Amino acid sequence: MLSNISAVQLLIVLVIVLAIFGTKRLRTLGSDLGSAVKGFRSAVSDADKETAEQLDDKSKDADFENTPVDEPKKQNRG
Repeated sequence: MLSNISAVQLLIVLVIVLAIFGTKRLRTLGSDLGSAVKGFRSAVSDADKETAEQLDDKSKDADFENTPVDEPKKQNRG
């Protein structure tokens, strides 16, 4: 689909977009888009670090040494 688009056609589309939005609005749109991508990447990186820390942390593992099966049963005498 995109292989049929030539450089001349892309240039015409660029000129039309510049005429509609103007250079100032396109510049702010580009900076907003760049900051959004940067924020997304940092959030993904933070999530990856947090997940790695949770996987490395052995203190939060379950304690299977004293399971309910091993504990003596409490009799309910009333």
